[in-house]
Amino acid sequence: MTGPGTAARVPGPRGNGAAAATGLRAVALGGGHGLSATLAALRRMPEVTDVTAVVTVADDGGSSGRIRRELGGLLPPGDLRMALVALAAEDDGGRRWAELVQHRFGGTGALAGHAVGNLLLAGLMETLGDPVEALDEVCRLLGVRGRVLPMSRVPLDMEAEVSGLDETDPGRTHRIRGQVAVASTPGRVERVWLHPDRPPACEQAVDAVRAADLVLLGPGSWFTSVLPHLLVPALREALHETAARRVVVLNLAPEPGETADFSPEQHLAVLAAHAPELRVDAVLADAAAVAVPHRLRRAARAMMGPGGRVHLAPVAAEDPLVPRHEPAALAAALREVLAASAPMPAGRRA
Repeated sequence: MTGPGTAARVPGPRGNGAAAATGLRAVALGGGHGLSATLAALRRMPEVTDVTAVVTVADDGGSSGRIRRELGGLLPPGDLRMALVALAAEDDGGRRWAELVQHRFGGTGALAGHAVGNLLLAGLMETLGDPVEALDEVCRLLGVRGRVLPMSRVPLDMEAEVSGLDETDPGRTHRIRGQVAVASTPGRVERVWLHPDRPPACEQAVDAVRAADLVLLGPGSWFTSVLPHLLVPALREALHETAARRVVVLNLAPEPGETADFSPEQHLAVLAAHAPELRVDAVLADAAAVAVPHRLRRAARAMMGPGGRVHLAPVAAEDPLVPRHEPAALAAALREVLAASAPMPAGRRA
């Protein structure tokens, strides 16, 4: 299924492992800056002609949190807005609209801190009554190459079990609620879940995953942007059953709060604990971020099907203050992943 801003789909051979193939359909799952980096990389891959972003909808902080509280029932628009901007056209019109969508109001009044794009999306969701239709409208406005979809049509809440909050009893666990609280906890996140329980998936997102040739999970805030996709039953099932190559892209460094002191292999262990049946075809990590490669390969083996590999490549931008993926380097590494992938028969099932 294509959106109004989607480039014409050129059907390509599925599962042939050739990086030079054309017409590849890619789906990236995540949220925030990590998803934006993945989308920017996919835009630099000419063999990828169809890009779909599937975005988390549990944000409860900042402008998005205010919109959720004041306009009850609407999806938090912030991560959706960032994905739209990442896929916006790069001509003068696209850049102009993208700059406006990203603009935040200053001052101290009721609009202070709100991004224009958040208010635009909220208004469209209210007037159209359909978040997917609202996103498609903004895709048209920005000249988006691809489509942006929520992982669920309803706003979700996150809850976590956290240890280390009690100095007298570090092993004792506490429950904390809210994405911002989970992301910023000084304790150790043990597991997360969503409310409502067994949340409904956005059907267009499920269709996109099933029809994809390449599915990327990560990078991003591990517990609050990456894992939530595995907690939506229909989306998790689509990830298991898709014939696409499934690639986990690891973060460059642990994040203060939710993954403080996590090793790369611990990130994989968390995925496996929340979705034991998940199988992936490749794990991609920055070479400089993996201190003990054999440990990562051992952890990845438990999640991989036949022919799966760990790929270590230089994918970090040269920014000593803020670790981030460099889109061109990430695109080059993803091409290597595709070229090295073993052929997959059509209709493969995990």
